[in-house]
Amino acid sequence: MERKINTFLLKWKNDILRKPLIIYGARQIGKTYSVLSFGKKEYKNVVYFNTDNNKEIIELFSKEKSTEKIILKLSLISGETILKEDTLIIFDNVSSIDIVKGLKLFGSERSKYHIIAITPRRENLSLFKGEELQFKIMYEMNFEEYLHAKNEASLAELIKESYKKRKTCPFHKIALDLFQEYLVTGGFPEVIKEYLNGSSDYEIDAIKQKISDCYKKETLYAKSLIDIQRSVEVLDSVPDQLSKENKKFQYGLIGDGRRAKEYENAISYLVNNQIVYRSYKVNDIKSPLSSCRQTDSFKLYVPDDGMLYTMMHLNRKKFLTDENIKETIYENHIAKSLIESGYSLYYYQSQGKAEVNFVIQNRMGKIIPIEITTKQQSKAKSLSVFMKKYTTLQAYRITENNFSTKKDIRYIPVYATFCLENNEI
Repeated sequence: MERKINTFLLKWKNDILRKPLIIYGARQIGKTYSVLSFGKKEYKNVVYFNTDNNKEIIELFSKEKSTEKIILKLSLISGETILKEDTLIIFDNVSSIDIVKGLKLFGSERSKYHIIAITPRRENLSLFKGEELQFKIMYEMNFEEYLHAKNEASLAELIKESYKKRKTCPFHKIALDLFQEYLVTGGFPEVIKEYLNGSSDYEIDAIKQKISDCYKKETLYAKSLIDIQRSVEVLDSVPDQLSKENKKFQYGLIGDGRRAKEYENAISYLVNNQIVYRSYKVNDIKSPLSSCRQTDSFKLYVPDDGMLYTMMHLNRKKFLTDENIKETIYENHIAKSLIESGYSLYYYQSQGKAEVNFVIQNRMGKIIPIEITTKQQSKAKSLSVFMKKYTTLQAYRITENNFSTKKDIRYIPVYATFCLENNEI
């Protein structure tokens, strides 16, 4: 399946200032497969090392400080000839700082060896930082990639054109139907592949449950045993938190007598490793938005819509006919789309309980409110109040309707949120 990261990897390969690349992404999103496929297509040969508990590789990098000697020993270990410019060297599941220090040697020398390291834990990036390396975050397959997998690349281009030129999409109903189908599967490549191969909903749910269990195992890296347990409790509570009318995270839903202080480390661990996404409440608007956030009031979202669908124990009929459930899934999708586009998440709630689902600040410093609705004739009262109070000149409303602009509000169909990634809001 075609992934958008391929374009980035090709640009990296041809960059005259190329440095060793570290790719971060949660487990099961196709990092290793994508890099191996890229290497097979673009290089004469690929040399792959799984560094997880690989004492031989870790010892090599901890002792050897010469890049040429490192290459020689890697060739001996792999039984492959490693060629400058023509071999892609891949280190998977990297968590050792010794390996990263070794990779920095190649970056400092502007070596002609092509090296990619893969790590599943975002927390590692703070340990690995350095100007000798390049970094790239990878996410689950978004709706655009899903359309490519469905051989609907032309529809993806049409959606992007409609977004850019602010005109209606002539295949709106088809796009919406395919998008709702995507929300059921989610963005994990294994799930999408099995769905396209004709697997049943029950088989798809079993695969997603396996992936969910894999995510829970990630909590084993938390700093204490109690944080491991509490991280799982938080993750399991997210569907119930989002199903409420007020989606603010409430510790009481985890269990009686639960307190914020008890779960601070667990939630921070989940957020730092992007196992969940956090949106902070703001009740005032000024730049920067981060100065307005209320750290004790927030919502949590799941990085994959299909996983949330399964965690909520939904079936297609219930999902498509229950407006509240549908809006919950849509809100989760928009949260992940904004994160993937590089935005921090905030939501606005006034003293009078008027709420705007998301408030973002773009690279130019402009603050823009974003509201979601599935109701055809809703008048967006909260959004109007917000725009009047803060003299906002631009706002977005995400709906099931086609592209349009009314007064200062731009209406975007929910399936087009992937367009935000490549277009400045």
